[in-house]
Amino acid sequence: MYEPIRTKSVHTMAGTTSSDFPHRSREEELDIQLAGHLAALLAATDTLRALAPSTDLDTAAERLAAQVARLRGGRQPVRSAAVAADGREAGELHRRAHALAGRALVVAASRADTAAAILAAERMDAHAAAERALSTTGSLSTTEPTSRELAAR
Repeated sequence: MYEPIRTKSVHTMAGTTSSDFPHRSREEELDIQLAGHLAALLAATDTLRALAPSTDLDTAAERLAAQVARLRGGRQPVRSAAVAADGREAGELHRRAHALAGRALVVAASRADTAAAILAAERMDAHAAAERALSTTGSLSTTEPTSRELAAR
């Protein structure tokens, strides 16, 4: 019914092989992905530190920076001074940080990185607790979704 293809694909460049360009291993790709999630979590943590300084956030930021540097072969992450904002934004930042820590936990677990997984799980717990504390003090509006509602999405 169909005639077999007898010529090379038009999508293959002449004279090239698949080894002409660099490939990354799965572990390298996961390292890059994990470093990105942890760097985003570090940025959210730095913003929260500017909003409400605490030793817990300072310690977490240093641990996150160390993990990002380890995953990036010793290169330190770029850090910025964040501008302080109102209390409602703090709740949103805690939700965002919780979600980022969750993503980092998934990637860390898939690459069997115990140190990063423990750090991500600790940050998830800390941000969930901080969000609950903010919601009980009334800083967050009651119309905003809870972390369980966000997780269900």
